This record gives sequence, C-alpha cells and structure tokens, in this order.
Amino acid sequence: MERNEISAHEVEVYRVLATNGHRWLSNREIHELANGVAPRTVRHLTKKLVGLGIVDQAEVFPGHRFRISAHARQRNRGYLDRLHGVASILGADLQPGENQ
Repeated sequence: MERNEISAHEVEVYRVLATNGHRWLSNREIHELANGVAPRTVRHLTKKLVGLGIVDQAEVFPGHRFRISAHARQRNRGYLDRLHGVASILGADLQPGENQ
C-alpha cells in the first residue's frame, strides 16, 4: 500500500540522485551528499524509489548503486509529479532537466 505522504528526506534523496544525472551512486555516497538524512533512511528510500520505478538499481559488489531511471516518467508519472510538487513546497533546488 502506497502512503500519501512524501517526506523531506525522500525529496532530499531524490534531489541528490537527480542532480547527479546518470552517475551511479552507492547508498553511502547518497548519504554523504544528502543534507541530514541518516544512512538507514537512505537505504529505505532508495529501495522505495526502485520499487516505484523512479530509480534504477545495479547489483554490484560490495553494494548496490542507484541512479534516476531514464524511464522514470513513463513508469510512474503520478508519483514523480507529486515528488516534484513536494520539492517545490519545501523549496528544494531541483534542476529543470530533472523532471524525467
């Protein structure tokens, strides 16, 4: 069941991924680039965004890597629009090209 709420932490994890284009990032790298998001929260949110089709996951050793999917808009336009709406409300700085 999908929750209606989108947290500021989710917007921050999305911002980090979106501003890094198609660069693959580990959860640790996302945590280091995200403002105030705990490592455990980053892991939870990357898993959620993969499940929603917004983020692609590469299973490499020793840890997974993540990036915004080139097909995010086609896979889950509604959630992506909501995510951008919440980012706007929170004043998150998303680049114009990030609305995949």
